[in-house]
Amino acid sequence: MTTTVSKTVSGQTSSASSIPVIDYEGSGYRTDFWEGQGRDYEDAVERLALKRLLPPNGRRLAEIGAGFGRLGDLYAGYAQVVLFDYSRTLLQEAVARWGHDPRFVFVAGNVYQLPLARASLDALVMVRVMHHLADVPAALLQLRRALQERGTGVLEYANKRNLKAIGRWFLGRQRWSPWTLEPVEFVELNFDFHPVWMRRRCAEAGFAIQEQLAVSHFRLPWLKRRVSAARLARWDSRLFALGGKVPLSPSVFLRVRPTGDSPAAEVVPGDIRDLFACPVCSGDRTFVLLDDRHVSCRECTSRFMQRDGIWDFKESV
Repeated sequence: MTTTVSKTVSGQTSSASSIPVIDYEGSGYRTDFWEGQGRDYEDAVERLALKRLLPPNGRRLAEIGAGFGRLGDLYAGYAQVVLFDYSRTLLQEAVARWGHDPRFVFVAGNVYQLPLARASLDALVMVRVMHHLADVPAALLQLRRALQERGTGVLEYANKRNLKAIGRWFLGRQRWSPWTLEPVEFVELNFDFHPVWMRRRCAEAGFAIQEQLAVSHFRLPWLKRRVSAARLARWDSRLFALGGKVPLSPSVFLRVRPTGDSPAAEVVPGDIRDLFACPVCSGDRTFVLLDDRHVSCRECTSRFMQRDGIWDFKESV
């Protein structure tokens, strides 16, 4: 799998554009990492965790870092589903997979300049994204802004304090300690996070953690070769809650709710203008439709367009 670290986001002026992001543009993520790559168990167990934490239906849901739309079938109960990613090419695969369904909206952009309006979502999902975030607090603030007061978020992160890391540390095979709170960047823009550190960042961003699950305990190649993915996922699901009390698994799932007194906005799934915020000036619901493929911001006049079924907020036109 080939990825590119992008240091800036062209066409945008906010200081958030200086935060490095990892770009899967042009990568074979679907075929090189998922399909036929021995990750049926990971897919199955993540689906079970999402089914447990995510409300089964609602008005508008966004998946942040949706990639090629792997989890799109889990959102059948939502009136509108936003699949958001930085990579246009991955979203093109998502369009090929889900574009026949008018409930789906495909959006390309930067999570640090999330082009979704304040309180425009009643649910959001972010799986296999947090471990690529160089600035977790900044990203969490963007998610909190987009989620309405009574909404539900499901966030997943890579756990620094997992059994494999603990074993390697005791044997002297890794330098960094799994017990210290600060994140560890083991490869450029690939981070593991301590559960206590992540809990504090969620609280600072205005999220209360309602439930925590330890997920993917059996991520062992020799075991996956001998036991079916479905059976391993069932075994794992029995450890979700108990393991979640002190997570030692490589993956942790959180169900979060916004805190504070921010007003709840009415979500209007059929109205694109209700969905978007301007990533250039941060104008909220300031877009006007020029035609069915172009929008313009009333505040800064930036224009963005829909290309090949994808609303592209990475660059203004």
